[in-house]
Amino acid sequence: MDDAIALRDLVVDRGRRRVLHGISCAVPRGVVAGLLGPSGSGKTTLMRAVVGVQVVTGGTVTVLGRPAGSAELRRRVGYLTQAPSVYADLTVRENARYFAALHGRSRADADRAVADVGLGEASGQLVGTLSGGQRSRASLACALVGEPEVVVLDEPTVGQDPVLRADLWARFHELAAAGTTLLVSSHVMDEAARCDRLLLIREGRLIADDTPAAIRAAAGVTDLDEAFLRLIRANETGAAVGAGAHGTTGGTGREAS
Repeated sequence: MDDAIALRDLVVDRGRRRVLHGISCAVPRGVVAGLLGPSGSGKTTLMRAVVGVQVVTGGTVTVLGRPAGSAELRRRVGYLTQAPSVYADLTVRENARYFAALHGRSRADADRAVADVGLGEASGQLVGTLSGGQRSRASLACALVGEPEVVVLDEPTVGQDPVLRADLWARFHELAAAGTTLLVSSHVMDEAARCDRLLLIREGRLIADDTPAAIRAAAGVTDLDEAFLRLIRANETGAAVGAGAHGTTGGTGREAS
């Protein structure tokens, strides 16, 4: 299969509120796909559905050809939550080596994962003594150490300085070039241009799914911020903007089927 992730008519309700409204899209293998949208738009809920930890109301979510959450996917999918998911009373190195052992990886693999997220010099520190941004990177190292085929990252660059953000994005693209599929969420629109593909979500609806270049072309502008604004306004009014808008795909992608 060419698609690592496929959503078809995904609907999620929480209590009496509908959070996701029939989202359909597909993420090809070996790309960095950005899930963009303001806080509260449904990004985390969608990612939880992909990982298989979210109860869905309707529709289907398929990952690597299997239903999301299947037992066989547990070692093939990595997940970084917004909240740090490492042990505060262990060092960065000890955390990484623990998770490496769970995946049958070596200590050298763990140490490499720590270095890859820029924590080599802090590897001996207790996680509880780290800054928020460093804790996030420690969690990222643990998510990547098992070399998963699909990596779901919920706002991994929040709290990172510009240099580290650039380094992390470079690492994401290295992983994609090696065949890993990454779904990366962000509410920072300037990160959109760093992605191979963009999913723009607003109020639980997918309003754009295409490459950055195609989204610019669909909106008729060169600036992605302005393109997003035009797509959002068109979505609200029902006006046509161009190919690739309103949850459809263009360029190299396609609608989930």
